[in-house]
Amino acid sequence: MIPPSMTLRGIDIFQGFLTPEDQAALVEDLRDVIRAAPLFAPMTARGKAMSVRMTSAGRLGWVSDRAGYRYQEQHPDGMAWPAIPPSVLDLWHKLISETRAPDCCLINFYGEGARMGLHQDRDEVDFSWPVLSLSLGDEGLFRVGSVEKGGPTASLWLKSGDILRMGGDARLAYHGVDRIRFGSSRLLPRGGRINLTLRVVG
Repeated sequence: MIPPSMTLRGIDIFQGFLTPEDQAALVEDLRDVIRAAPLFAPMTARGKAMSVRMTSAGRLGWVSDRAGYRYQEQHPDGMAWPAIPPSVLDLWHKLISETRAPDCCLINFYGEGARMGLHQDRDEVDFSWPVLSLSLGDEGLFRVGSVEKGGPTASLWLKSGDILRMGGDARLAYHGVDRIRFGSSRLLPRGGRINLTLRVVG
């Protein structure tokens, strides 16, 4: 069940949008991306290591280190980001726009014990485009608040194959992943959760 507060904030959740076959195919496409641009462990601007590992595909990739949060054209190891897989772009075109492509596909991997604190996606220039988020693998407890820090929040378990769209008034809502149910899915042989976040940077 989707908490009413989420729908009121302009968040659309497409539960079970991806079939098991779709999910398996996406994972294979992502393996090619990760071979070209390996997962890395980001660090906050304060020097604290994040528990989530990440990489990107597309024209730009999101990075975080002591220099701050930003988009850049190269992986931290120096190579260009690989192209966003057509299978991922197809979902964007179905749910967001047939003509405008995303600039970045951020790939987050949550291993056992990983989480993502409440934050806003505000490093982009153009906030008029929604953010599209795909869940693969273990279930993640998604939490969302308002555009004001410290307000009330609502939570929902996102399962493998679910897609979430945040736009309009919800585009700058605080959100995060409190925990994952490690081992709740058989999609990834070693467990864990993959989250893809597609964004127009501007």
